[in-house]
Amino acid sequence: MAGVTGEAAPDRLRRICLALPGVTERVSHGEVSFFVGKQFVAVDDHHHGADRLAFWCPARPGAQEQLIAEDPAQFFRPPYVGHRGWVGVRIDLEPDWAEIAEIVRDAFRLVAPKRLLAQLDP
Repeated sequence: MAGVTGEAAPDRLRRICLALPGVTERVSHGEVSFFVGKQFVAVDDHHHGADRLAFWCPARPGAQEQLIAEDPAQFFRPPYVGHRGWVGVRIDLEPDWAEIAEIVRDAFRLVAPKRLLAQLDP
């Protein structure tokens, strides 16, 4: 699904992730994922036949529940990692890309080494 700029949602997510310091992209478990040493974003491209294009990422304690309560059509508890506080975020429903970028940056902050955090937040 294309946004205002005509950019496909996965490409827009990729651009947000790769703009962060030290981030690499590779396939993990059959899906595009983004790493900064540890994985911090996993694309959910209709995983196991799901009806969504989304991504999963770690979130601060309580954020998963708060986001799902505020907008259950946009946010969900992903399989496999939801019990660890990761949140699922749909990118196929005309999301607020500024909010998506903030969620991605927060996930980055949870896993990035201090030297890269210093580059993000000087």
